[in-house]
Amino acid sequence: MILTAANVIQVFPSLALLVLLMVVFGLGFKTVVVGLFLYSLPPMIRNTYVGLTQVDRSIMEAGRGVGMSPLQLLVKVQLPLALPFLMTGIRVAAVIAIGVATIAPLIGGEGLGREIYAGINMDNQARLYAGAIPAALLALLADFLLGRLQRRVRVGG
Repeated sequence: MILTAANVIQVFPSLALLVLLMVVFGLGFKTVVVGLFLYSLPPMIRNTYVGLTQVDRSIMEAGRGVGMSPLQLLVKVQLPLALPFLMTGIRVAAVIAIGVATIAPLIGGEGLGREIYAGINMDNQARLYAGAIPAALLALLADFLLGRLQRRVRVGG
């Protein structure tokens, strides 16, 4: 059910979701944060689900065999083994959030998107690139750094 709800959120184009949230929360920062949060959830939920379902059943049986409760199995066995999948979800969500954040000025938010839209509206290539290049570099940097962290998690520190 949670996976279905997350997929429904992902179906909405980012601008449409932000406009719907604008009706509820009004213009500004709060709407952008809630929108980015909601739009970042699906990849994290999907990857967490995949990671938890990929845990070997024999490992789960071994945990039950030594008397672990379902909560202990989740915290001490499933989540540590699913951590690389969770990190992938966080990595994808971060890059999506950075990309979607560039449309925040359309609903009263701030950020690099303001320069992008000002450049488009004024037909000013320099201003357009002044927002687009740093936004792209920020997304690439987030992907790179979270990728390094993901490799450290996978290797075990």
